[in-house]
Amino acid sequence: MAIHHLVAIEESALVTPLFLDEPPPHAYQFIRTYVRMSRAQWVEQRGLDFPAMTPYIAVIGGSTATPEEEARAEAIGTALGQAGATVVSGGLGGVMAAACRGAKAAGALTIGILPGDDRAAANAWIDVAIPTGLGEARNALVVRTADAIVAVGGEYGTLSEIALALRAGKPVIGVGTWGLIRPSGAASSDVITAPDSAAAADLAIALAVAGSGGAT
Repeated sequence: MAIHHLVAIEESALVTPLFLDEPPPHAYQFIRTYVRMSRAQWVEQRGLDFPAMTPYIAVIGGSTATPEEEARAEAIGTALGQAGATVVSGGLGGVMAAACRGAKAAGALTIGILPGDDRAAANAWIDVAIPTGLGEARNALVVRTADAIVAVGGEYGTLSEIALALRAGKPVIGVGTWGLIRPSGAASSDVITAPDSAAAADLAIALAVAGSGGAT
């Protein structure tokens, strides 16, 4: 069964994830309450290992993007950084650079998984550049590295990452990106549509933490 929306409700320092077909009123407000703890609070309250608990969120999209898409990606990166996530991308320009720029402004660690052999090809906001020499096949590494994926705009390369992420069981949140149609002609709800950048970041964090067992 596809996850349509996730709502996280605070109950005595524990978080109960609820999976609903339709978001109730203020659903995203509940999620924001959930994720805006500092990473230190996560460790203190749950006794978790800090590096293992840090969610890794991939922001995917075209290396050539519109100003609107870049603004969305930068806002997502900023929100992810403020929530304590590590931001993963393909390491190049467009949406990838904008997301990393926003993440760095918020003090986050950024990882770029590059298609080529040269670390210097990474955008200026990448902390850890990983050259793979795999070309577009590196898309599989981008989504496998992450706990959740946010897709912004994009062309066929982004579509391939969405498919690989869903095949791997990773949650995908979309902002102005591809919609999916099944062979039967029915629309697929596997890509969770977020109304804006802040909601996309919040959903990604919540789904990543729930999927890694962090909400238990």
